[in-house]
Amino acid sequence: MAARKGKGRQAVRNSGGGFPAWAGILVGILIGALVVVVLMRHSLVPMTPKGPQPNPEATAQPGSDEGLTPAGANTAPKKPQYDFYSVLSEKEVRIPDSEISARAKAEQQQQLAQQKQQAQQNAVPTTPKLPPNAPPAVTQNITAAPASAVAQPPSSGPSGYLLQVGAFPSAADAETLKAKLALQGFVANVQSVNVGGQTYHRVRLGPFRSATDLESTKQRLSAAGISAIALKAGG
Repeated sequence: MAARKGKGRQAVRNSGGGFPAWAGILVGILIGALVVVVLMRHSLVPMTPKGPQPNPEATAQPGSDEGLTPAGANTAPKKPQYDFYSVLSEKEVRIPDSEISARAKAEQQQQLAQQKQQAQQNAVPTTPKLPPNAPPAVTQNITAAPASAVAQPPSSGPSGYLLQVGAFPSAADAETLKAKLALQGFVANVQSVNVGGQTYHRVRLGPFRSATDLESTKQRLSAAGISAIALKAGG
């Protein structure tokens, strides 16, 4: 009986001196928490890719990559550019507005001089009173020079002056502008010309025999909101 009591006390002592169960549970929890922290840290840190990386701020140098030039960028030949109004032939010369005004002014001054001369020729001469003993006056018939002998304003030549108000690749557009001019009292005509392998249909007014008529018509066109250029054909 005493032997059994001694064995029971020894068993109780052995069980009380071993590793407690709650300590093992605590150690397991700590190890699991450490593993979770390590995994979360690796998931938050981005992985650095291996190898060279492109620079988003880098710009290509002109001419550095010849192989990247778009196909057909410089292969198509450029078409010649022509001004809408100044599609002219080789014998036609554009006249600036200052020259038109100078010519018109010269024509007007010469016309005034001719009118003054004509008025002097048509004036009736008055016979002065002579004393009683004065010799008889000698009369002489003077014939006025014919009108053809009087100097005329400088002519603009056989082709005269022209006004061009437009040049179109389409004949229908040219005819539309011609009709628009007719509604405003201008008589225009359409002429076709080949420039650089392209056919243009030019809308023109004229010819005008004097710079005065040319300037007057150009001013009327401008008042109607229509642009025009003056031309002097080369014969």
